[in-house]
Amino acid sequence: MGITTTAKTKVSIGTTASFATAVAYAADDWTEITNIMDVGEAGSEAEIVTAKLVDQDYVKKAKGSRDNGTMELVVARDSGDEGYQALVAAEQGSAGFNFKVELNDKPSAGASPKNSVFYFNAIVASRRNSFNDADSIVQTTFSLAISGAIIEVPASAS
Repeated sequence: MGITTTAKTKVSIGTTASFATAVAYAADDWTEITNIMDVGEAGSEAEIVTAKLVDQDYVKKAKGSRDNGTMELVVARDSGDEGYQALVAAEQGSAGFNFKVELNDKPSAGASPKNSVFYFNAIVASRRNSFNDADSIVQTTFSLAISGAIIEVPASAS
């Protein structure tokens, strides 16, 4: 596969059910979030654990716990959108919800081309509105604090 843009990426919110495989995530009940302005970023980063040993010249370093970060999902505020409503409800509670990010990168040929998909569980940690000036769309930024692994299903021709 070649490089791709974020255009036509879809983000959906699922249930609070716990899943460990892409097949299980795929079967969840998904609600698409529309009016997305910025999908944000997410990915693994290890904590660096250090030790300063008195009998050695250099600091020892090791990888510690991994964190997949917090995705800042920016949407044009639309209180009538089902996906927006689901995000607001998720932010008001404390449970983690399943999320699906589907890129627009399927191959142009093949028996049944499929886009790349990322699945993960996250708590909706915050909801912030940006009002800005008269010529601005009111935006809401939802912070999706990812808890656990991000499962990637690469694009395929079948």
